[in-house]
Amino acid sequence: MIPGRFVEPLGLLTGPVAFHALREGFALPLQGGDLAFSFVRLIEDGEDLGVGPIREVPEEWQDAVHEIARRPAPFAGLAEDRPLVMGVLNVTPDSFSDGGRHLDPRAAIAAGHAMLEAGADILDIGGESTRPGARAVSVEEECARILPVIRELAKAAPVSVDTRNAATMRAALEAGAEILNDVSALRHDPEALALAARSEAPVILMHMPGDDPATMQSLARYEDVALEVAGFLRERIAACEAAGIPRGRIAVDPGIGFGKTLAHNLALIERLPLLAGLGCRVVLGASRKRFIGTLSGVEEAGRRIPGSIAAALAGAARGASVLRVHDVAETVQALAVWRACQSGVAPAGAA
Repeated sequence: MIPGRFVEPLGLLTGPVAFHALREGFALPLQGGDLAFSFVRLIEDGEDLGVGPIREVPEEWQDAVHEIARRPAPFAGLAEDRPLVMGVLNVTPDSFSDGGRHLDPRAAIAAGHAMLEAGADILDIGGESTRPGARAVSVEEECARILPVIRELAKAAPVSVDTRNAATMRAALEAGAEILNDVSALRHDPEALALAARSEAPVILMHMPGDDPATMQSLARYEDVALEVAGFLRERIAACEAAGIPRGRIAVDPGIGFGKTLAHNLALIERLPLLAGLGCRVVLGASRKRFIGTLSGVEEAGRRIPGSIAAALAGAARGASVLRVHDVAETVQALAVWRACQSGVAPAGAA
């Protein structure tokens, strides 16, 4: 049983239809943005109480429904009017998609600048592979890989450090990183939560069963994956708030591919709006992952760009605020066209 109340937005609308539905009171804005929702599913202590239009929501649920319509606080001082693109930069020899390509700091720095020129809003830099079965690396090795890269790229753009280790977090912040991105949701290292609170840095909390990528796939067992992930993230948000990290400094990530099967990944993307009720920005990292290869029949991760773009757009259409991707230029282009098609309005400066 997942304790507590959850409201799942359904019947998503966009463009002129959303505008008219909002004006007539048939819909509410999803996290105060361009998407609107017209129906909700009410869930209490794990029990599905049914689906209905927002106009018929019982009085005792109204506050929870309207919480979903509120715009979260700005995350890391970044733009709020569109999905942001976070470029993935793995300074590792063994990451599942680009391991070894950026192990040389000069290559990593050049790749980071190329991502920024292509339109990345954030760079996410990591020195430890978190693919299934990956071996752990020492903090010393992790820092040796990423700190020269962070020092240089932090001069040009907001940098997120992808790490589970408090000592690495501390060193990365001192080197210029602004955001902490922890696949264990600040559980792996006993010192991570307090460090994050003291640092006043924004944090990204990701769902992963257990706290070790080496064993996460063996724990991929859920009765309702979307609800269980939402419940886990709600608990981690509460732990962060109790430690002194306000909700405005928190973003959440459902952890696509981290202790999930193909069916789990698809369910999480399809039901992504469920996370909007947590009151935080939603990060989606589906880029090049195995489930895309399974669906498309493409074994090589680097050839999964079209499928990755499809997953990114599916996330954006369901309220994802930040898209964590390997292929920045392609994703930025796809988002620009998608947004124009959704709104029917050409971007400023377009002919």
